[in-house]
Amino acid sequence: MSHLVLSDPSRITAGVALITIATIEFGGTFVLRIARGKVPMTDFQKTFARAGHGHAGMFVTLGLVCLILADASGLTGLGGHVARLGVLIGAILLPGGFFFSSMGRDVTEPNKLIALIWLGAASVAAGVLTLGIGLLVA
Repeated sequence: MSHLVLSDPSRITAGVALITIATIEFGGTFVLRIARGKVPMTDFQKTFARAGHGHAGMFVTLGLVCLILADASGLTGLGGHVARLGVLIGAILLPGGFFFSSMGRDVTEPNKLIALIWLGAASVAAGVLTLGIGLLVA
């Protein structure tokens, strides 16, 4: 029976990513407070808070899977870094865009920090495309 051994970069990155899940859980308690009406927010802000929280958890999970697949693909150099980190960087930027672009009192539309969402989406796309191509040519 064979077993998977993660590369050191993937092992360390996975450890850090797993620790961040505790912060996502804490964010979940904030979203619960919003849903229960304990935090005054506009409907726009409530929507962006839910979106930010959901994207954070989903992209960290996908990022962990990408680490395993990047090691399995044998990608090295810049391609290996993009495949390993693209989704996890997006897991920071995308939710950050939702949260930071909706901060403030009585906000009803995003501020300029919405650009973080687009940067995060680009990072995720770069990661999954690089990894997908790497797996196909491995």
